[in-house]
Amino acid sequence: MKSTGEPGAVGENGERFTGHGSEWRPTQLSPTEAQLATSWVEQKIDRRSMLTSKDRVQDVRDAMWELEKDGQIVVHRITDAHKPRMAKTLYGWDKKIPTNQLWHHKSCGQCGNIPGYPVSLLWLQNKLGISYLDETDQTSCTAWNYHGSGIGNIESLAAVFLRNFHQAYVSAKALGLDPGHFYPLVHCGTSFGNYKEVRQYLLLSSKLRESVTKILGKLGRLVDGKLLIPEEVVHYSEWLHVMRRDVQNHQVLDCSNIRATIHPACHVYKMVPQDVIYDDEVLDGNRVAVSTGIVQALGANVIDYKTWYDCCGFGFRHIISEREFTRSFAIDRKIKVAVQEAKSDVMIGHDTGCITTLDKNQWISKAKGGAGYELPVMADCQFAALVCGADPYRIVQTHWHASPIEQLLEKLGVDWRAKKADFEAYVEGIKQGATPEQLYDPRLRITSGPGFQPIRREVIPPPPAE
Repeated sequence: MKSTGEPGAVGENGERFTGHGSEWRPTQLSPTEAQLATSWVEQKIDRRSMLTSKDRVQDVRDAMWELEKDGQIVVHRITDAHKPRMAKTLYGWDKKIPTNQLWHHKSCGQCGNIPGYPVSLLWLQNKLGISYLDETDQTSCTAWNYHGSGIGNIESLAAVFLRNFHQAYVSAKALGLDPGHFYPLVHCGTSFGNYKEVRQYLLLSSKLRESVTKILGKLGRLVDGKLLIPEEVVHYSEWLHVMRRDVQNHQVLDCSNIRATIHPACHVYKMVPQDVIYDDEVLDGNRVAVSTGIVQALGANVIDYKTWYDCCGFGFRHIISEREFTRSFAIDRKIKVAVQEAKSDVMIGHDTGCITTLDKNQWISKAKGGAGYELPVMADCQFAALVCGADPYRIVQTHWHASPIEQLLEKLGVDWRAKKADFEAYVEGIKQGATPEQLYDPRLRITSGPGFQPIRREVIPPPPAE
């Protein structure tokens, strides 16, 4: 079989195949039938209507409050100190989004592959004067391993989830503050979807709660002998969405001539879809609002395209076992369509796996001798930081991306050559012993264990009254 540049593969006789791993088999579709099937998928369908027309699912938060009332769990509440803003989810339910006193739950894939992603988010929060804790005492959610390889089980996933969120709850102790001062903000879409699913399982299964309580007890991760459950599981893109007007106030670059396409992450809006934000001000409330909302608020033109709903191709398991499928899907179903149909200047996403897949696979078609399709791919927080004046190399770190960025920077009026030269000089200075710039006091990253030293928390007085 050989790669076709389209999802699936073709045998030497031209027969089309589909499937996964050892399950590849003939599709037995004529060219006309294949086109009809593809056309049906590509229809612009009001997916929100399709979801809400079904029987409504239970709001697991109702079960959560009952369990707390019965004394079985403790809920980590979002308080007034977290300055919450309300958003509406799929069924019109209210969701509290904390905007201050945040505990950053980092993404293993971001830190390793797209460091400008979390750096841009921290830069924006510094710009807005947001209080947060960026500490090292956390682990991967392990969901990638679970879904990608089949290793692990629901008990281990739940234990990791509650261990990380317990650390968020107690982390402020190092600063002499009460438990619950900081509230977790999840960076990764896969972690976000996984944690929502796991929370649901925990709230609905007494057997799972009993099993995980034993594990967390051995780790010293219980509160008054009980499991600690977060009131909301919050993704960074939700924070960015409800803060979009505040971010807009710091905009310095005009992006009204930018044509942006949005890639919505499956792990964000398809895993526990009833918890996802929809906003009547964004796409008439018919599609998930995150990313689109901030990009529109900044004045860029969000362009629709026929494969908007398509997965990036990352999946979980097939990126390991059938990587050519991932590559062909990312290029032919997403990048190619965005370039040819939407004439896109940039594709904006909100998930680690999606950004990595859509960005890093663009060289494949060139490596195989094709013309290739080039399109800058970045996270919504990177784009927002960029148009608010963040350095494209020091902060947004576009040099870590495989897709080209220079044309986009030129359309934004950024002298990328001068910025790049300045960055290279900065790096050379560090090599020679200069002190690197810091967005965050590195001493605050350790809150317990070896190497921990209590640091006196400086309280910044309020500005004088006018």
